[in-house]
Amino acid sequence: MSDQTLIIAIGCDHAGFEYKQLLVEYLAAEGHQVIDKGTHSSESVDYPDFVHPLAETMKAEATLGILICGSANGVCMTANKHQHIRAAIAWQTEIASLARQHNNANVICLPARFISTHQAKNIVAAFLSTDFEGGRHERRVNKIACC
Repeated sequence: MSDQTLIIAIGCDHAGFEYKQLLVEYLAAEGHQVIDKGTHSSESVDYPDFVHPLAETMKAEATLGILICGSANGVCMTANKHQHIRAAIAWQTEIASLARQHNNANVICLPARFISTHQAKNIVAAFLSTDFEGGRHERRVNKIACC
């Protein structure tokens, strides 16, 4: 995927605002189209108010998504309520790569309180540059949805 221009939806809560701003700039500099679903300040907000719109954007417009909150748990749980989303929490580049390669994750969730901005960029780069391996993993991914 690294040579492709991607459409990437990004969203966060107040704990992830600084990281989102940095990643929006980084992704644009890499030539990707970014759809910013907010939040747009560090003022306290409720993360589902930004996760659900991002998930809806993923249906029609975005190729991949990035969500950021303090622990990444809340945004990940909320995103995975949507049948077409396979969100994964990553705090290391290898986990981000494996989430794409083995689980065909289409949303990466970053824990802003536990990684540096430098790590966040590297994790996103690994996520974006890894393709789904398919094969035996595709069979497993096809068994994830409940309905």
